[in-house]
This record gives sequence, C-alpha cells and structure tokens, in this order.
Amino acid sequence: MYVRRIVPNFQSEGQALAESSDFYGVLGFEEVMNHGWIVTLASTDNPAVQLSLMTKDQTAPVAPDVSIEVEDVDAVHRAMVERGAEIVHPLTDEEWGVRRFFVRDPNGRVINVLSHS
Repeated sequence: MYVRRIVPNFQSEGQALAESSDFYGVLGFEEVMNHGWIVTLASTDNPAVQLSLMTKDQTAPVAPDVSIEVEDVDAVHRAMVERGAEIVHPLTDEEWGVRRFFVRDPNGRVINVLSHS
C-alpha cells in the first residue's frame, strides 16, 4: 500500500480559523485550499508537508483527526471492512475531487482515508 501523504486535521472555531493562515505563515505555511469550513496550509518549501484546520466536516457526521491519502482508497476500504473495522463514514465521491471514507482506529481516532479522483 502506497501512502501519498498524511495531514493532521486540527479542530478550529470561527475567528481562529481565519487567523490560522497568518499564525502558521510564520512557520512557513501558506493557504493552498479553503472551502470555508476547512482550510489546508502547506509548507512553501515542501508542499507535501500540510495541515488542515476545520470547523466541522461539511459532508460527514464527524470531523476526522487525520487525513491519509492513499494510492487506492477502494482497496483500503475493502481491507478495513474485511478486518471488521468501524466505518464511520461510507466510501463517498466528494464534489471537490476526492473519494474517501472514515474509519475509527483502535485508539478511537477518526481517520479520513482518501484518494484524489
């Protein structure tokens, strides 16, 4: 299984979400995506180094703790179902160009597993 990137998802509230780009800019991050409810920041030197801040997940019942982009999300989904893992959000094609599902890890963390379409 090939993992393309791992992005922590920090919960944020209203004004803090708006202030985060400036705050993390001091550390060398710039805004690369903003859907209003989620903002993703990436390192200006290494775009694969990212973090996301979100108020809530707009299309899922919970906000994930981390996003893991994989080469084949369907294969990972099948493997998680076969092992009896708790699927928190079903395999879904999102309008912003990702196919994803949420799974709960043994520590109770919600993992957003995705591939870009």
